[in-house]
Amino acid sequence: MAEPGRPAAPAAPGARGDVARRVAGSAAAGCTLAGAVAVTLAVVAGPGPGFTGYVSEAGIAGGAHATTYRIGILALAGALLLIGAALPPGVWAAAPALLATGAVFTAVSGAVTCSDGCPLPPFERATTADLVHGGASIAATAAVVFAMITLAVSGPAGPTVRRLAGAAAVLALPLCATVGLAMLVVGRGSVVGVLERLILALAVLWGLSTATALALCKEPHAIRSFH
Repeated sequence: MAEPGRPAAPAAPGARGDVARRVAGSAAAGCTLAGAVAVTLAVVAGPGPGFTGYVSEAGIAGGAHATTYRIGILALAGALLLIGAALPPGVWAAAPALLATGAVFTAVSGAVTCSDGCPLPPFERATTADLVHGGASIAATAAVVFAMITLAVSGPAGPTVRRLAGAAAVLALPLCATVGLAMLVVGRGSVVGVLERLILALAVLWGLSTATALALCKEPHAIRSFH
């Protein structure tokens, strides 16, 4: 404590860092929620083929809700960056790096739109834009899942973040494997459409819950005493 008559000691750098990370967590939660709502509105309100189509079809150039979709995707990309910034010190560097990678590829998938129907091989003829979009979407999903795995085994992340990441990874891995196999075996259809939506919903729920946990974290990671 500061002695009587002396000005209070300035806030410790560690304490300021904790506040900044909580702010980043709050912003990440807001971006995740806003992005998810925008993408959902674009998908539901759009003229797409329902569960037999891809979510990305809502962002096809010229579509009535393409702008809403792209804004939502960019908000989700920003949320990934903010989650990485909100992670406590000492977390494995791979986690924020993977989240940043996922953010970049998410932004690319929103910026490079696919053609009508978002065709993908091996059952459909795809354009270069389709391949870039599809590849970026797959890479973004993979980066986020690997970030979950990394956080699940990173002690400094804290018990809540580790548990959320572990549970999400356990669910995401079989879903991703199944949708990849389904795309190669049966191609476009309701099976792939439903699985894709489950993976995206899981990623959004993980992002929102993790960002909220980081924003509400009250335990300082560096405690300094002043005498």
